[in-house]
Amino acid sequence: MAFIRELADIRGTDVATAGGKGANLGELVRAGFPVPPGFVLETAAYDAFVAANRIGPELLATAIVPAGASPQAYEEASARIAALFEHGTLPAEVAAELAAAYARLGPDAAVAVRSSATAEDLPTASFAGQQETYLNVRGQREVAAAVVSCFASLWTARAMAYRAREGIDPAGVSLAVVVQRMAGAEASGVMFTANPANGRRDQLAISAAWGLGESVVGGSVSTEEVIVDGGTRRVVSRQAGGQQVRTVPAGSGTLEEPLPEALRGGPVLDDAAAGRLADIGLRIAALFGVPQDIEWSLAGGDVSILQARPITALPEPSAEPPTDWSLPYPHGMYFRASIVEQLPDPLTPLFADMIDGSVTRSLNALLARAFGKQALREGDVRLPTVNGYAYYYYRNSGMLRVMAKAVPAMAKLARGKANMGIAGWRDYSHPRYARTVQEWQAKPLERRGGAELLAGVGGLLDAGTEYYTAVQSVIPVAASSEMLFTWFYDKLVRRPGGPPASAFLLGFDSEPIRAEKSLYELAAWTRQQDGLAEALESLPAGALAAALRSGAIPGAVPVRHWESWRERFQQHLARFGHAVYNLDFAVPVPADDPASLLETIRFYLRGQGQDPHQRQQLSAERRQELAGAVQARLGPLRRAVFRRLLRWAQESAPVREDALADVGLAWPLLRGMLLELGRRLVASGALAAPEDVFWLRHSELQAAVDSGLAEAANGTVPAPTGTSAPVRPGAVEQRKMLWRGQRRATAPQLLPERRWVTLLFGSMMPAGAQDQRGGSIRGIGASPGQVTAPANVLGGQEDFGRMRPGDVLVARMTTPAWTSLFAMASAVVTDVGGPLSHSSIVAREYGIPAVLATGSATRQLATGDLVRVDGDAGTVTVLRPASSGTTGGWSAVVSSP
Repeated sequence: MAFIRELADIRGTDVATAGGKGANLGELVRAGFPVPPGFVLETAAYDAFVAANRIGPELLATAIVPAGASPQAYEEASARIAALFEHGTLPAEVAAELAAAYARLGPDAAVAVRSSATAEDLPTASFAGQQETYLNVRGQREVAAAVVSCFASLWTARAMAYRAREGIDPAGVSLAVVVQRMAGAEASGVMFTANPANGRRDQLAISAAWGLGESVVGGSVSTEEVIVDGGTRRVVSRQAGGQQVRTVPAGSGTLEEPLPEALRGGPVLDDAAAGRLADIGLRIAALFGVPQDIEWSLAGGDVSILQARPITALPEPSAEPPTDWSLPYPHGMYFRASIVEQLPDPLTPLFADMIDGSVTRSLNALLARAFGKQALREGDVRLPTVNGYAYYYYRNSGMLRVMAKAVPAMAKLARGKANMGIAGWRDYSHPRYARTVQEWQAKPLERRGGAELLAGVGGLLDAGTEYYTAVQSVIPVAASSEMLFTWFYDKLVRRPGGPPASAFLLGFDSEPIRAEKSLYELAAWTRQQDGLAEALESLPAGALAAALRSGAIPGAVPVRHWESWRERFQQHLARFGHAVYNLDFAVPVPADDPASLLETIRFYLRGQGQDPHQRQQLSAERRQELAGAVQARLGPLRRAVFRRLLRWAQESAPVREDALADVGLAWPLLRGMLLELGRRLVASGALAAPEDVFWLRHSELQAAVDSGLAEAANGTVPAPTGTSAPVRPGAVEQRKMLWRGQRRATAPQLLPERRWVTLLFGSMMPAGAQDQRGGSIRGIGASPGQVTAPANVLGGQEDFGRMRPGDVLVARMTTPAWTSLFAMASAVVTDVGGPLSHSSIVAREYGIPAVLATGSATRQLATGDLVRVDGDAGTVTVLRPASSGTTGGWSAVVSSP
């Protein structure tokens, strides 16, 4: 036969001829799974149809939709292509083979006719729901018509748009058609052999409904949701669906009918049936070697498998989010503020163990200098974690003693005493921090012993936290100067319609702005080298980052330019690559993973974004012009006060950004020390990967060092005999799973959660109300202007590659390391922050609106939502939610494109 093969003759490698669905079903049949009998009309039949009807050139010309086209453009292209198929006929030789194969299934057999595209049901792209399926088809003519309709469904608008997003060439796709005898379906549904809600591979998730399964996949019925333990095959949870209708066969097709009263309220699958399904599902997953998305039906106690494909969007395993916020220490207050703003996620175990003591020591020293040694006692101040989230803890009695000495402490700060304030930072704290880092850099890591490396980690972390506490004395000075100038200007100087006070503070240099200018200058130099810009644009940022780490020359890059470009980029990283996205040292800094910076360079190479030098010059000129105009109309007294306050604010504001930008000065070296320890523990057999060192407890790492496991310099010395592993098997993965669950929680800004606590301290917190509801979110308008654009919710630096020019950047918070994204953003929205935060200051420099301290934007907004950001009113309004795709049961969680 030229066009048809029986399912039993098809292998998993036959995707090019049988499509993804047909190839997978063939493997299932060959392995003995209960698959309804049938055959595959191979891609040669589709190609013959296109050739015989002479529609190929017009089809491909119509299918090439310009990049960035609207959904309407895809709909129009799809309609034109559908008309080509509608007027076509099956070639005689194809129709004859199809009729003969259909007859072998039985006289006038009821069959399912399913599309099976070559770019479908693949490990990297499921294309779920992109092509059509026709159920309960009877008769040769009806089967032939259904086949042609399947051919045409290769070009639905959603399939073309999905392929465009995946970068699949329209000329390279084809379609086969699976024809199978209809399976009985008292009940049917979808089974995932890993839980799509939390990524756990030891749980199966089953969506079940009465009747045919198309209503489950299409989301037209409320399904019963069952979770089964993969080890015991026991049901661990069940959620009733409240199904009201079911889909049943009718004539040549299907119809929906009311669900009989006898079936309402009871389970679709009892525990025994769910266990049998789970057993089959796990055997199918073992066959293919990856978790599977399986369609099934059940009749008379017998299971039929209708389809199996890899789960392509399965999250990493996650525990359930915590709900109990019990406190480790009584009689005190817990705040997520100050340094905790730089720790938006739960802490990794090693960092949590080390940062508590480090911050406690440095904060006690600062407070002792500011408030006097008698103000604090042992245990008054700590940095514990609650469900993994860091909190400042102040014992009530200690807080009262500190508050009683607040006035003299502020006087010390204002006079710059005790190495505090801007002068203390510039002359003492910053040089001391830099000197400590230089001292630890003096000796190569591979020549240091394990104990020396661990001591270096502790010493550098202490230096970093001491520096951060010094920065905490800079921030009030900078904030006070801007707030006082703003108050004076708004109350006594500003006229109706006049510029905001922030306009007088723009156009100054700071470390984040200097870092941006450095990238822009590198992009400008790159464009001057023949062929280099084009080559770098053609490479994915990840591939370019890998080449930088390895030293290999990427194939597309001209050899004569590579070393010079690499040296220039390394110089940028040496100066600015220590900026932290997150203070937790498990999170890479740009020096470790420069992919996000490379995306910004490529953005500039495409000619997008504003020249930062020009932007700064224009801001400075306008600032000077405005200041001159104001002073010219003021009397002597107000002019003198205005000039003095303005000079103070202008001198102080950039220092805050400079100080914060260098918090991570030790982080590249500190991370290098830990990863060196991790490599040695991998060589000793104690860890699976060097990065797992961040998931050890400090006592476990100390034990490994003490036992000699970390002395394997360069990974060449085996572990000492008779030495036990520092961590029990599976503990690292369990901790990662717990961390992912904690990350899904919303940590309260204040603990304990009592009304009087919120009333007393809520207004002091860097995030707004976390329980906002409705289509409008209120925060603090921190940079003026209004923008309507798609939201892009970024969880951290791992998401930076998803940022697109013109998006609204939505994040929990931003640090100086996020500045490279501001050049692409049309607006900024954060959960945490305020008028004087990094997000606010940089957004004003870029001239984009910012709404900060929303408390809940990252939870209430979804990537793709069309939002209006009003930086004047401090609101974010959802104008159109992102499209939701498939809505049926677990399919909505995993299979949506």
